Amino acid sequence: MNKFTNGKGRFVAVMWLLLAAMIVLAVANLLTGAVPIPVREVLSILSGNESENYAWQVIVLEARLPMICTAAFSGAALAVAGLLLQTAFNNPLAGPSILGISTGASLGVAVVMLSLGGFLSTVFGTAAGGYVSILTGAFLGAAVILIALLVFSSVVKSTTMLLIVGIMVSYLASSAISLLNFFSTESGVHSYVIWGLGNFSGVSSAQLPVFIAIIAAALVWAALMVKPLNAMLLGARYAENLGVNMRRVRNELLIITGVLTAVVTAFCGPIGFIGLVVPHIARLLLSTSNHNYLLPATVLAGADIALLCTLISVMPTSVGMIPINAITPVIGVPIIIYIILNRKKIQYFN
Repeated sequence: MNKFTNGKGRFVAVMWLLLAAMIVLAVANLLTGAVPIPVREVLSILSGNESENYAWQVIVLEARLPMICTAAFSGAALAVAGLLLQTAFNNPLAGPSILGISTGASLGVAVVMLSLGGFLSTVFGTAAGGYVSILTGAFLGAAVILIALLVFSSVVKSTTMLLIVGIMVSYLASSAISLLNFFSTESGVHSYVIWGLGNFSGVSSAQLPVFIAIIAAALVWAALMVKPLNAMLLGARYAENLGVNMRRVRNELLIITGVLTAVVTAFCGPIGFIGLVVPHIARLLLSTSNHNYLLPATVLAGADIALLCTLISVMPTSVGMIPINAITPVIGVPIIIYIILNRKKIQYFN
């Protein structure tokens, strides 16, 4: 049998393809922006040499490079979160926002921006009243929703019912956000709307190590869940017969997806569609649902899609950067429609 027709050979080929695409997209992002920088200068700066133009050095090292790293890790995080949820709930249309975790983070930010922003600025100063408080609000909002889901998980045995509970919690959080917007000032609503459009350029080089460390730790934890995830593909009863503690595994998956979604939402805003679409792209490329192959492919595919969206967003325009959430639906909706129309032909959970 040809090595590219069997599962392992196809996996290797797909991984090399995704890795090559990531490198090309990363280089393209380094060279693209409102300020044109010669390729020779970019390579020199990355090599550690001082540029003849100090502004170019700042742009490459303090703006473009952190943005590329943020986009790659955010895409990987959201994609893996989507994969875990789709397997856990046996639902190809499940995504990171389905359980309300990202909505909870958005609610935390809404409380900070629309209600407490002025108070925090007065008490802690402009910095704490701004960016730091937004991060804190996002983490606290996501944590509250995650704790509520874990409490319900200990009571609700049915995975489908837990999914419905998550959707209801998301609706409640969205309702609270709407009320905060209604009673807020015009400037507060404007700031919140801008944040909600999504942006991979908000993580500084100083914050980047913490951002990467949290996501990397959660991704490693997800990798350790490969065996129970593969067992879950065969059904809950069969997985339990294999010794899988379904409640414990479900709680672990909720925590992993909660951490991945919360950290990306806190730093970058509520990024849509990546977590929903990318696992399908990985499955279509590999023609398998084996998580030994699917998980690493999803990581790279998520990074690629996020870098592609970033490249489109930073292309020079008269209005500046295009919001990420204005780009992801253009890529995601056609794929989701294709999945829905061809669902019977595509074997997802076997």
